[in-house]
Amino acid sequence: MKLADRSHSSSNRSSLVSFMIKRLLIAFILLVLVVGGIVGFNVFRDRAIEQYFANAPVAAVTVSASVVEPMKWTPGIEAIGTVGAARGVDLTVETTGIIKDVLFSANQRVEQGAVLIQLDDSVERADLAAGMTQAALDKTAYDRALELQRRGVGTEVNVEAAKAAADASASQVAKFQAVLDQKQLTAPFSGTMGIPRIDSGQYIAPGTIVATLQDLDTMRVDFSIPEQQLDLVEIGQTVRLGANSADMKFSGSIIGIEPKVDPVSRLVSIRAEVVNPDGQLSPGQFVQVRVELPAEDGVLALPQTSVVSSLYGDYVFVVRPAQDEAGAADPAQPAQESATPAEAPAANQENAEPALVVDQVFVTTGRRSQGLVEVLKGIEAGDQIVTAGQNRLSNGTPVRVDNAVNPANITAAK
Repeated sequence: MKLADRSHSSSNRSSLVSFMIKRLLIAFILLVLVVGGIVGFNVFRDRAIEQYFANAPVAAVTVSASVVEPMKWTPGIEAIGTVGAARGVDLTVETTGIIKDVLFSANQRVEQGAVLIQLDDSVERADLAAGMTQAALDKTAYDRALELQRRGVGTEVNVEAAKAAADASASQVAKFQAVLDQKQLTAPFSGTMGIPRIDSGQYIAPGTIVATLQDLDTMRVDFSIPEQQLDLVEIGQTVRLGANSADMKFSGSIIGIEPKVDPVSRLVSIRAEVVNPDGQLSPGQFVQVRVELPAEDGVLALPQTSVVSSLYGDYVFVVRPAQDEAGAADPAQPAQESATPAEAPAANQENAEPALVVDQVFVTTGRRSQGLVEVLKGIEAGDQIVTAGQNRLSNGTPVRVDNAVNPANITAAK
């Protein structure tokens, strides 16, 4: 009985193990199927996405462009200058005294010889009156001595003494008049007065600055240029200046060139004279200066926004037809491998805009002036150059030209 029970138990255990193994195999097969399906789906999805983007057309980037044409180039020398009045002084009196009257106000226009300050001159006027009385008396005595000499009753000695006395009195009158004149401060030239630095009743001494007088009708501009450009400037050359390089509305000419080069800075000082009828320029003001040089014809120049600088050099993006770029990209491609008419781009269809791409071209640049840069090598006349939107471009990128988005046009309109 016990042996039978043992056999039955062993048989049940074997059946249970066999059943568990079958379940594990089924679970493993199901797991493999699920994992395989997920992996297969992901592989299929990635390949589908890759094929879609490989066959999808690349969207054209909107840029602005301009055609390169030979132009008249006006080179120039640019510098920073300081404006000063052609005539400007700090006014002071010649003698001590109490200020009686201040006869000007700030920013007043005065003419040459106008009285600006009147000092107390009562003592000097009294001295002048006494001197004039004595001079008149001595003149009368001299005339009487001449009359007596003419009648033969006067001597030559008396005449000479009377003449000396009359001359001395006249000189004394001139001295008193000069002292009296020193009690007035007059304008040495016509100009605009500054802010008064004195008041009526104030005691003033020689050397005390009363105010400044500036002739604002004509201004001088002092600036410096490198010694390498000294041979390009000459007396009488046209100079333009303004608050910045885009607003040079004042024009003048060079009136002075320093014959000595500064041994420390290697710069040469230049002085120009500019007419300032409206008083828009002020002494001490900083301005952008440009010395106009002779114009040159047939120069290829681009807006500075067209040129991109990199570690490998300066380059531009040239807009060209897409079919030309395709042919140039693979000239060895056999004719039978070319696209069929059904696969031709929209550029070949009737009434469709031609497909355009950009070609990255390295250039050699030269002088820069007024927002333009001279191109010495790399492009030719007639090339269409991208002027805005280069940050989204690379070699062969499809583009669409729309000059309405050109920042240069917006700035010019403003």
